[in-house]
Formats: sequence, structure tokens, C-alpha cells
Amino acid sequence: MTKKIKTIALVALSTICSLPAMGQDLLANQAPVDRKMKVVDSVALQRLIDFENLENPSADLYEDWDNMHAHSRVTELPDSFRISLKNFCMPTTNRVLTSNFGARWGRQHKGLDIKVYIGDTIRAAFDGKVRVVRYEGRGYGKYVVIRHDNGLETYYAHMSKQLVVEDQEVRAGDPIGLGGNTGRSTGSHLHFETRLCGVALNPAILFDFRNQDVVDDSYMFRKSTYQRESALATRLRGVNGASLGADDNDDIELAIAAPEASYKQENRFHKVKRGETLFSIARKRGTTVDAIMKMNHLKKSSKLKPGQILKFN
Repeated sequence: MTKKIKTIALVALSTICSLPAMGQDLLANQAPVDRKMKVVDSVALQRLIDFENLENPSADLYEDWDNMHAHSRVTELPDSFRISLKNFCMPTTNRVLTSNFGARWGRQHKGLDIKVYIGDTIRAAFDGKVRVVRYEGRGYGKYVVIRHDNGLETYYAHMSKQLVVEDQEVRAGDPIGLGGNTGRSTGSHLHFETRLCGVALNPAILFDFRNQDVVDDSYMFRKSTYQRESALATRLRGVNGASLGADDNDDIELAIAAPEASYKQENRFHKVKRGETLFSIARKRGTTVDAIMKMNHLKKSSKLKPGQILKFN
């Protein structure tokens, strides 16, 4: 019995003595694994960052984050930039516009005015982060500026109350304020702006307040065509939406067809009417048949179809 106890004690003692060595072996074996995991984690993290930058174009468009000033430092507008309009929410359910974007009373009105009543809920148009929550007595009144993942910044002005704070993450549809009549305002309304790189864009080119919808899943901003498209958007979706004639309807269809084409500023478009020929179109547009054929990859034997869109310059 004594012999067995001695044997057990010796085994236990040898096991205890070997534990530090075993621990060191385990640590040594674990070290390469840890190094590999760090590499994997770094790659995964970089992929996540790249993916978030891809999903959040605003990261590449803006150089700073400023909570003090409504208008962030203007950065250079890209020649073209696709603005995603998916997962949106109309900032207000009211459909009545009271003032257009553009020249007004001898100065530029850089947004749309939408009739709202004091206390109406104002909502974030897209996902994003609140950049500014401030009061401006001679201008915006109580206002909020949100920088969105799609590259836009939206401004909501003249509110009676702000419901968010600076640096707060918001989702499309989150309440951000209440309708009001603060600041330089002659009646309760929402002044709504959309800006890209600090430059005001016509909200009517993106939003259709009458139909409570956006114009498409995305909008391709191009320096070369923006002014024309903005003017057309005001005619279509601005205050009182002027009645459109036959030529205007042609322009509307051309504006829809043109943005997805690759073209320079001097290129223009013609919608083929029934009975028209290359010769009659060339004469009407002050160009030549050969020029139209070359620009549209046509042959003299090509048949024109009513509604077909042709480039010319």
C-alpha cells in the first residue's frame, strides 16, 4: 500500500512539474495562429472598410465634418456622380409647393418650399448622420443638416422644434423635427434643400412632392446636362407645374432618354416623328445627313421609326 502511494505521489509530482513546460509549448504553438488571425482580421477589416466606402460615397466626396456651419466647405463637383435614391422617405406628406428652386426676389432660392403646419412631423429623407442642429434668426430659423450615405446633404429649415442632435445616426423616415415658422419666414413651411459637395441642386430633379415619390431609383448628376435637367424638373414638378405643349412632351422624353447615354455637352437629341427622314431632320436641325448617320451609327438604308431618339450637334 505504501509502495502504491509513493508511486502515485511521484506521478503527481512529475505532472505538476511538467505543467509550466506544457503551458509554454501551448503558447508557442498558439503564437503562429495568433499572427495568422491578425492577418485575417486585418484583411477582413479592410474589406469591410472598402465595402462601407462603396456603400457610402460621401466618404470620398467630403474633406471634413463641420458641426458649426450649415454650408460645409465646397469641394469640387465630380463631372458625373450617381446618386442612389433607394430606401428614401419623403420629408413631409404634404404635397403643396409654395416656391420653386432658382431665382426669386433678385436672389437665388436654393431649395423648395413645401407647405406644412406648425407641429407637422418632418422626417429624414435617407439614412445618414446629423451634421448640424442650429438656429439662425435671419435665415433658416431652427434647422437640421444631414449628410447621407448616398453623397447628398439635405437641409430642413424654419422648423418649430428639432428632434435630433449633432452626430446622431438617423434612418430614412426618422422624425427629425416639427414644422414651423422660425427664422426668415412669412408663414409656416418647410424649406428643403439638397446639396452635393456643398453645391445646391434642385430638389425637384430628385423628388416629386405631388406624387410623394422620387423620380427614379437613382439620378446621374452630370455637369454638362444638369442646368437643362433642372429647368425641366421645375417645369414638371415645380409650383403649379406649367401645362406642357407637344414640344415640351418631346423634351421630357428626351430628358429621360439622355441621362443614361454617354455624350458631350454639345450633343443634342431629336425625337423622330412619323414621316420624317434623315434629310428633313438634318435640314430642321441645321446639320447634315452624314453627321447624323455618323453620330448614330446609321446607314443610308436605315429605316427611322417614330419615337426613335437621334443625336445631333
